[in-house]
Amino acid sequence: MTTTINNQAELEERLSRPTDADAAALAAMEGDLLILGAGGKMGPSLGKLARRAADKAGVNKRIIAVARFSDTKLAAELSAQGIETITSDLLEPGELEKLPDIPNVIFMAARKFGTSGSEYLTWAMNTYLPGLVASRFRNSRIVAFSTGNVYPLRTSAEGGATEFTPTAPVGEYAQSALGRERMFEYGSAKWGTLATILRLNYAIDLRYGVLLDIGLNVYQRKPVDLRMPWVNVIWQGDANSWCLRSFAHCSSPAFILNITGLETLSVREIALEFASYFGTEPQFQTQEGSTALLNNADKAQQLFGKPSVTPSEMIGWVAHWIQQGGAMLGKPTHFQTRDGKF
Repeated sequence: MTTTINNQAELEERLSRPTDADAAALAAMEGDLLILGAGGKMGPSLGKLARRAADKAGVNKRIIAVARFSDTKLAAELSAQGIETITSDLLEPGELEKLPDIPNVIFMAARKFGTSGSEYLTWAMNTYLPGLVASRFRNSRIVAFSTGNVYPLRTSAEGGATEFTPTAPVGEYAQSALGRERMFEYGSAKWGTLATILRLNYAIDLRYGVLLDIGLNVYQRKPVDLRMPWVNVIWQGDANSWCLRSFAHCSSPAFILNITGLETLSVREIALEFASYFGTEPQFQTQEGSTALLNNADKAQQLFGKPSVTPSEMIGWVAHWIQQGGAMLGKPTHFQTRDGKF
């Protein structure tokens, strides 16, 4: 196991390093792979993982990434690694129809931050567009990313929500995310589309994520917010791996799967662990909450095994990244938000 990650090249390699299970998943996948909304935080590393997994398996497979690609460097970077890119605004009329018919589709296009004040755009991205995609790719296998935000807040004693926990989304972002799920469920029911819906929280990259948010506050001697007292996290590379391997479980009705780590982590304890790396004393603000957004991924771990990276390893990597001034996206997760307003 790598003890530290020192630069973005090492980080990208680690996030997209395929396992034997990833290679087997791509070898078993019939046909090519289309990733819709591939320009976000997870999409690039997922595309690279799929490309490397197919190459590792020795299978000839097109990996196609679709996004607006406002950052033209990203499109060039993906192309250089053997990933085909298509620049498209999927909300524009006629754009979906221009895309090639591909038998395996990952849907990642989503909107969260900036919802307050532009709720209509969030609903368009998170609910209207999935309805269009479900219809356009009704004959494909579809793996669609959703979020654990569709669940109600829970106490630590209750543990994380399972796939059987009734949904109770708080706020318009979470409501629209549930709308996304319902659109793919509709497509699966109406046309028999084989689908998997992944309820994810929270994926960790060293350039953003819940652990970076907490670690930065400790490093900069700013108070850590305890309104959301516990979290679940998973290394983004593991989340990507589980996504690719979930194609084998697509079904009609759609298969629902929680994606996160094993542990329910205390935000206070995370801050204390970062403080031990930085030689500081963490500060805390706000009264510690009694409930949190918690996700139980036992079902996924029965299918795929344990994540390859532990929370302590992630905290160590993030601490080193912060200390050496590693690149950051400057996009706080606002994980402590309890009212669903983003």
